[in-house]
Amino acid sequence: MPEFTARFATAEEIENWDKHVTANPNGGNMLQSAAYASVKNGSGWKVRFLVLEGVETASYNLVLEKAVPLLGRLWYLIKGPDLADAGHLKAALESCAALVRERKLNVFTIKIEPDIVDSDAARATLAAAGLAKAPNIQSNDSTALLDISGTDEEVLKAISSRARNAVRRAEREGCEVVRQEPGPETYRALYDLMADTVKAKGSMPLRTYEYYAQFWDEFCNRGQGNFFFTYEDGKPSVGAFVINYGAKATYKDGGSTQNRKQYGDSHLVQWSAIRRMQELGCTEYDFCGTPPASRIKDKSHNLYGMGMFKTSFTKTVTDFVGCHDYVLSPLRHRLWVKGGERVFRRIETARTGQQFY
Repeated sequence: MPEFTARFATAEEIENWDKHVTANPNGGNMLQSAAYASVKNGSGWKVRFLVLEGVETASYNLVLEKAVPLLGRLWYLIKGPDLADAGHLKAALESCAALVRERKLNVFTIKIEPDIVDSDAARATLAAAGLAKAPNIQSNDSTALLDISGTDEEVLKAISSRARNAVRRAEREGCEVVRQEPGPETYRALYDLMADTVKAKGSMPLRTYEYYAQFWDEFCNRGQGNFFFTYEDGKPSVGAFVINYGAKATYKDGGSTQNRKQYGDSHLVQWSAIRRMQELGCTEYDFCGTPPASRIKDKSHNLYGMGMFKTSFTKTVTDFVGCHDYVLSPLRHRLWVKGGERVFRRIETARTGQQFY
């Protein structure tokens, strides 16, 4: 088993954080980015920049830390740790525990969600590392991933005939996708479309406008955010916000008006975003959230509609292992999962009006 040491990043490493994260073994994740760190810092979470060093590699991971009354501190390695092999988890987490003890940080649980594809073998590896399954948090623990490393023609040919026909029909009928510059007018337009979608379909809870405006600002200010819109009767009808982070593109936010006249407009928005992401050097496009593969055709799932749309581009749903807890204090962790988390989340939401995670 490889050996790891854990430490906090230097000022120079934090200054160049995205360069380090995108050089991780699996290319990092936009939720480990400097932009996301700025969004979460001061919103009830303390941000820590963690470096895991092995003999031949280093992994840079964002840690969200929250103080929990009476229990201590909770660490959340959002979409991490990013390691070359799932078999390295045990050693990496032991190094985190050693850092916690050395710094007397009073962390009772380290919550992780590495992008390791789910399988019987993966679950056995996580169990052997001493990890306990926890409820998933992020919407793309099950998701649709599209390889966009080929030419436009190759990628278009790889998507389903339904999506391809929708794109071509929208183009034939004169549908135009407009890339909009960031700013309050663009932010409000997309937020209103997202609110329309949630109201009509009730698919996902919507955070406040202020949260999204800050989120979009942070990524756009770093050249990592892109807005795409179509219009009907002079008003926005479909909108999408897509992040380019290293070699990975993520369809993060989107919405649309209901009962639109233009067929294929939402597919054309995605196709336009994919082509732009190719220009920016991305080789993978994450549609960011579907039902699990076992429930992709389950109409009772709250993401059923989104899942049907996203898997029209790529039929394969990728299930990751999701959230697991590395327990440092069994008693305090037991109090947390037996009711502490539920109570504390309710209090935090009532106090701040924001989602807990």
